Amino acid sequence: MKSVDFESGLDNEKKVMVTIFWTNRKAARTEGCAPFRIKRIETETETYTPQGKKLLKISDEIMADMVRTLDAGKSIPMEFNIGEENISVNLSSDSFSVSVLKSPEIEEEIIEKLEMELTKKFPNLCDSFKPRVTPQG
Repeated sequence: MKSVDFESGLDNEKKVMVTIFWTNRKAARTEGCAPFRIKRIETETETYTPQGKKLLKISDEIMADMVRTLDAGKSIPMEFNIGEENISVNLSSDSFSVSVLKSPEIEEEIIEKLEMELTKKFPNLCDSFKPRVTPQG
């Protein structure tokens, strides 16, 4: 497991999206075009998991719950899957940790990238990413 403490002027919603985006982006380096799946998000009040064969998407309600949890000084454990890689992360308003099973070098790459991105006023975030992890329509 690798971790980083950070100071960031970003709002908590942006922190959530930046950390998920770069976790996905760096894991895709070893897993290629495999689908990125959100397996679990645990907030202060709720645990979100996919229902049946549906993919878990970050709805406005889930995002609001995540922001409230971070605003309350609590952390959010999350689990993702991409290809054969399983990724566990823990995000708080001022720290992030990541653990992977298959390719541990990904942990260091994610942490290094987040150290840079979370301190920027406008972090890099691909415009096509948000529609992939949020409900559309």
